[in-house]
Amino acid sequence: MSTRRRGAELEQAILQAAAQELRESGYPGMTMDAVATRAGTNKNAIYRRWPNRAALGIAAYRHLTDTVMPDPDTGTLRDDALQMLRQANQTWSSPYGTILRGLLTAAADDPELLTLMRERTGADTMDQTWLTMLQRAVARGEAPATAIHLRVATTPMMLLRAEYAMRGIPTVPDAVLVEIVDEVFLPLVRGRAHVGFSRG
Repeated sequence: MSTRRRGAELEQAILQAAAQELRESGYPGMTMDAVATRAGTNKNAIYRRWPNRAALGIAAYRHLTDTVMPDPDTGTLRDDALQMLRQANQTWSSPYGTILRGLLTAAADDPELLTLMRERTGADTMDQTWLTMLQRAVARGEAPATAIHLRVATTPMMLLRAEYAMRGIPTVPDAVLVEIVDEVFLPLVRGRAHVGFSRG
């Protein structure tokens, strides 16, 4: 007679089943019924832990890609930025990136999913990493203090996402990553030296 799974054991079984569904069918094809069947449980057990498919999909994606967030400190802002973009490009062009793009596509029509993604897939942590890189650049004298701004920090990743979204390519050429850094990000950072914040 088998022992009924509970707690963490059942949760892991559900996550593994959902992750397998994501790998095989992507987020659009992942259903609560299929996950429950694969995990050998029922939908009620899933809903007690994740309130909806979006929450489960994001948890399963994190289960697949649970890695340490990169935090490069190469000594120059340019090399830090390139390392970050290259790591993101490698992830997004992998099978995991296909899953992530499916989640992003679904999020376009589901504000709740987009909020969950930011909270639970490390988007805010990624933003903070870029801000930290800018802070180090300021401390080294590479950038003006006014460059430490969220819009500046998020520009490279937004441009990389746009390459995938608008061009529909499987991976972004390294030359484009260099252009994002050299032609957009670094000039933007340096140009902040001339930005005034006086208000009347």
